[in-house]
Amino acid sequence: MSGRRVVVFPSVAELGSSLAQLVSSRAEEALSSVGSSFSLGLSGGSLVSILSKELPALGNLDCSRWLIGFCDERLVPFSDPESTYGLYKNQLFEKINIPEDRILAIDPSLPVQECADDYAGKLGKAFSTEQIPVFDMLLLGMGPDGHTCSLFPDHPLLQEGQRTVAPISDSPKPPPQRVTMTLPTVNAARCVVFVSTGGSKAPVLKQVLEGGEGPTLPAALVAPGKGELFWLVDEPAAASLTSQVERPGPGAKL
Repeated sequence: MSGRRVVVFPSVAELGSSLAQLVSSRAEEALSSVGSSFSLGLSGGSLVSILSKELPALGNLDCSRWLIGFCDERLVPFSDPESTYGLYKNQLFEKINIPEDRILAIDPSLPVQECADDYAGKLGKAFSTEQIPVFDMLLLGMGPDGHTCSLFPDHPLLQEGQRTVAPISDSPKPPPQRVTMTLPTVNAARCVVFVSTGGSKAPVLKQVLEGGEGPTLPAALVAPGKGELFWLVDEPAAASLTSQVERPGPGAKL
């Protein structure tokens, strides 16, 4: 891992603008060679509204060679408000030129185990590999319990070392049935970006970034072996941190 960067912004608006610029710059790097693509893994929560506002605002963004996957997904119909794909389809995908066949969504009609296996197959085919797919960038959130993707504290899936995508039928956060990337897949990415905002995240953010009593939380287990790791947070979320952080000036590039 090339080092963790914790970057604190005065507001969610400034964080969102910098996040969009970071996604755009990494896409430009990935697409610099002929025939290449930019693979991006999305998560739900506040990231949906942030990306749906900030990415289209870049104006000159060409997403025609992007490949979009999902770090986790709820096993619900796409029309359900809990569907991460459904939210992005309605709020973002219609605003950018991403081809439908370059968005890798789950098949919500399948039972959860088959759904996970099917999605792992889709990733394997898209990345032309039977090994772990290596995303250019994954965008992650973190719950107040320290979970990320659908990897929850003390859950057996934290020990999963073989599968790239796994089912979960007992999520402590509803809906209970989900499909999630496993830690080996997350940690294989070239760049992982956490976004965490709001004062309610301050205690868990401190525990994840600076340690503390009790077992290591799932978000703290994200440590890309050969990639970058960013934590983009706002001032309320960073309120309890005592370790060194970055506070870039307006318009600064990450």
